Amino acid sequence: MFAVIKTGGKQYKVSEGDTLVIERLDAEAGKDVTFDNVLMLGSGESVTVGAPLVAGATVSAEISEHMRGPKLITRKKRQRQTYRRTIGHKQHLTTVTITSINADGTKPAKKAAPKKAAAPKAEAAAPKAETAAAEAPKAAPAGKPEVDARGRIAKLEGKADNLKKISGVGPVLEKKLHAAGIYFFWQVAALKADQIAELEEEMSFPGRITRDEWVKQAEEFAKDA
Repeated sequence: MFAVIKTGGKQYKVSEGDTLVIERLDAEAGKDVTFDNVLMLGSGESVTVGAPLVAGATVSAEISEHMRGPKLITRKKRQRQTYRRTIGHKQHLTTVTITSINADGTKPAKKAAPKKAAAPKAEAAAPKAETAAAEAPKAAPAGKPEVDARGRIAKLEGKADNLKKISGVGPVLEKKLHAAGIYFFWQVAALKADQIAELEEEMSFPGRITRDEWVKQAEEFAKDA
């Protein structure tokens, strides 16, 4: 079913679910509006033309947002004179979504929002000792230096892994990793999401570790280290 409505001095052909950008309406976003200037109604082969309006017909819509249109430039000048003016204007507009077309003017009842399913009851909380153990930073593998809560080594003892084997890590990035306390493949392989975000910010390379899959590569190199 479709309708032709008139608003803001313009005519629009609409169907249920359509989104329109029209002249600004005096109502807040999220509110319902009704257009009663319906010039035509149509359903299949049946068409009703108003004279000038279709009696009793209305179109309901919901206001999505208010905005301003693109800037329009108007230039004025007078022949044989030095009069020149340039004027810019942005039209105030409203975006609406058509919710229903009503041939008899009655508004359909709004569908009630589906009730959210009750969340399943949480299982009994684990003992505090287990929770503390889960939250504590993982210790380094046997025989390896201890790391802090961020997975970093305060002072290197011994020889570091060749982190340049990781695709995307060159001499410069390797130096930055060392400066941050990252020396071994197993450290990179054990990085968590928040640690990765912090490290990327320090290195000024947002998204680099995730994009080049450093963790996955480091896991493979750590097996042979």
